[in-house]
Amino acid sequence: MDKVRVGIIGIGNMGTGHAQGLIEGKVPNAELTAVCDSRSERLEWAKENFGEKVKRFNDTESFFQSKAFDAVFIVTPHYDHPTLAIQSLNAGYHTLIEKPAGVFTKAVREMNEVALKSNKVFAIMYNQRTNPLYRKLKDIIDSGELGDLKRTNWIITDWYRPQSYYNSGGWRATWSGEGGGVLLNQDPHQLDLWQWMCGMPKRVRSFMSFGKYHDIEVEDDVTTYVEYENGATGVFVTSTGEAPGTNRLEVTGDRGKIVIEHGKLTFWRLRVSEREFNRDFTGGFGSPESWKCEIPTEGENSQHIGILRNWTSAILNGTELIAPGIEGIHGLTISNAMHLSAWTDSWVDIPLDEDLFYEKLQERIDNSTFKKNVRDLTLDVTGTY
Repeated sequence: MDKVRVGIIGIGNMGTGHAQGLIEGKVPNAELTAVCDSRSERLEWAKENFGEKVKRFNDTESFFQSKAFDAVFIVTPHYDHPTLAIQSLNAGYHTLIEKPAGVFTKAVREMNEVALKSNKVFAIMYNQRTNPLYRKLKDIIDSGELGDLKRTNWIITDWYRPQSYYNSGGWRATWSGEGGGVLLNQDPHQLDLWQWMCGMPKRVRSFMSFGKYHDIEVEDDVTTYVEYENGATGVFVTSTGEAPGTNRLEVTGDRGKIVIEHGKLTFWRLRVSEREFNRDFTGGFGSPESWKCEIPTEGENSQHIGILRNWTSAILNGTELIAPGIEGIHGLTISNAMHLSAWTDSWVDIPLDEDLFYEKLQERIDNSTFKKNVRDLTLDVTGTY
């Protein structure tokens, strides 16, 4: 096999973009050979734009049975990611899912178990892992140059969304359709990067507002405090109701501080570690000498195309995955812990009580006054991402 034949489930906004990238040859070792969507108008669009060379299916059963492809890219509403990934892997296909990995970790854990037994290449569209800024920060942390972590702070409030955005789709901003708000739809990338670079916290205390700035039932404003195993702490602040917003990540370690903001990585590097200075300095007032360093980064920020190229290269050549699908559970675990903490008004330890989370989520679905039947609809609708 010198090319990977790819089938896409869901050709809504995101799926359309991915499909066009494949058709335009942006992934040299891959070709789009099939699409699946329950909406006839999207399949008609695919026919007009891709011609007969791309097969069209209106249900997943016939899609999976067709063998018209070697690998499947799932671009559907969040709840369906684990279900469809399990079907795809069990049918013998390499699989890539859009973010997030799912809505609740219990389903994602089942998906991961299937993936580990499948001997297929399973990846997730965490395209921010291709960003040279975050790759460099991870390298600095992993190398020990920043020392032991003390504090992490991420303010990510440049996700502003007007009410019309939430009104644009029946599944948006509902517990039954989306499973959450800003944490499930906008922030999966940041939550993944946060744990990818800084590690998983051991416990979470979160405060949320639901429909604070919009006529929605899910969260649109979040402030979370976390603690790590080594005693470090962190704060994560996010919202879709602030303009202009901020995207600033600050990580402090024993040997300095790194800030990523406005496309730059700045390292305030200590000549002597803070702990060493604290122990040895005898002058009363004083602080370690620090150097402000603008850290250069190398490489292309290839985003979605980069993940697609990496996935197909892993299929063809055994290349190491940038974003293994089984790692999708980590950011979702933090997200679930944040929700559970806010719902119960208490600390939540990680690993979290997955059964309790699912119970509390189901309560919100059952008691929803927003688009009450939307979940039943999205079970049969793909491609509205």
